[in-house]
Amino acid sequence: MDTRIDTRQFLLTADDIKGLDGKIISHFLNPNAIRFNQSLGDAVGMNNMGVHIIHVEPGHDSTEFHKHLYEEECIYILSGTGKLTLDEDIYQVNKGDFIGLPANQVAHQLSNNGEETLTCLVMGQRLKHDVADYPDKKKRIYRHNGEAEVIKHDAIEYPNIHTGRKK
Repeated sequence: MDTRIDTRQFLLTADDIKGLDGKIISHFLNPNAIRFNQSLGDAVGMNNMGVHIIHVEPGHDSTEFHKHLYEEECIYILSGTGKLTLDEDIYQVNKGDFIGLPANQVAHQLSNNGEETLTCLVMGQRLKHDVADYPDKKKRIYRHNGEAEVIKHDAIEYPNIHTGRKK
């Protein structure tokens, strides 16, 4: 009985990626955040890290301005140009640029301000639990085990309790 794993399932060739199905995704808080998403990680069975090629057309955002409190993510620009917002700072990004986003550091958004499709490799953790803030919308999302709740910032209560842990 052969118990060897078919290792080919873990390889995506350039031709495989060209033929990979994708889907158009829009952000629930930003109707201008529309991207075509191809999930490389899903295609090879990855569960703990998302790996995607995204395509953002001129004039569109990749997502809503946000900051993850627990998950890290990064973006590598494959082609095109974009406007990167990190907190209040704005940068022009181009092919070959890399953006690293450690957890709970800066709110961020990438927009296509060029004349051609902005194509990026986006990678990030897929924790079972995460919290993300959307500063411009004054909202927070709590994600846990496939569920999510969104609340307004002014509805968040911070009780004065001792959690038994150092800050």
